[in-house]
Amino acid sequence: MRLDQLGEWELIERLSAYAPAGQLADDAAILPGAVVVNTDVLVDTVHFSDATMSPQDLGWRAAAANLSDLAAMGCSNVLGLTVGLVAPGETPWSWVEGVYQGLSEALQRYGGVLLGGDCSSGSQRLLAITALGTLGPGAIRRGDGRPGDWLVSTGPHGLSRLGLALLQDQLSGPIPNDLRQRAIAAHQRPIPRLEAIGALEASQPQGTPWRAAGTDSSDGLQRAVLNLATASGCGAQLRRSALPLDPAMAPLPSAEHWCLNGGEDFELVLALKPAWAEKLCQALPGCQVIGELVAQPYPALTWSETGEPLSTTDPGYRHFS
Repeated sequence: MRLDQLGEWELIERLSAYAPAGQLADDAAILPGAVVVNTDVLVDTVHFSDATMSPQDLGWRAAAANLSDLAAMGCSNVLGLTVGLVAPGETPWSWVEGVYQGLSEALQRYGGVLLGGDCSSGSQRLLAITALGTLGPGAIRRGDGRPGDWLVSTGPHGLSRLGLALLQDQLSGPIPNDLRQRAIAAHQRPIPRLEAIGALEASQPQGTPWRAAGTDSSDGLQRAVLNLATASGCGAQLRRSALPLDPAMAPLPSAEHWCLNGGEDFELVLALKPAWAEKLCQALPGCQVIGELVAQPYPALTWSETGEPLSTTDPGYRHFS
């Protein structure tokens, strides 16, 4: 059995046999002392290319991807990053300098410091980032959802995929300039939603115990919802009329598909009690209710309006394909 036959999710399932039960079930790991640790790898021609982003943008994006996973676990404070750099010997110093400038810009904005790392020669450029942070008021776990919870998105989806299409000159029709700028920025300089944790705490209804399920949507909105539902032993319904689309993007033919499966939006998808979800959406600009968790686990994901199932054949980005 090859990795391209297994796919990323089956691979993770098999690797979980080598870790404590449930250890690989979330976006990151929680250590004693409420420290959260996460690792991401960015590989040249897989996650980035010189054609679509500068070294500075790559450094920012590498930091943001990891900080997004910290936010998805409930982190309110960033401690820092370690960086593993692999590059061929002929790589210009200016490229490396630009990457670390981008990393530093992200840390200056969101907190934390460069903690260390390692460097090695190799045939392909690669960044391996480990991020560390500390929990805020409580942990956010994928498996803490319950039937009746409302599904909430902290922001729009699909913009990053549109930005990539624009950078690769894949679109033939006119795109409004303000939408073009937002989409390219979403792809090159994503915003980890660390501020959502403060809003989540502030909007917690009085007397309601902390129970928030969630994940980030770096692999796509549909994949995020499916991960939440599966981990929580629930089914999920998405409201087609409430998909989190930038209004200017909605008329595009690929808008719905990119919203569901474009990936790399780095928003948070949360499952909360309805009263909490409602208050969060009032407190956090761009936040909206997109569906609900339900008791019926099969089919795992359906449209609220019709009951029609969404395709769950490995939605989102597919590694090893």
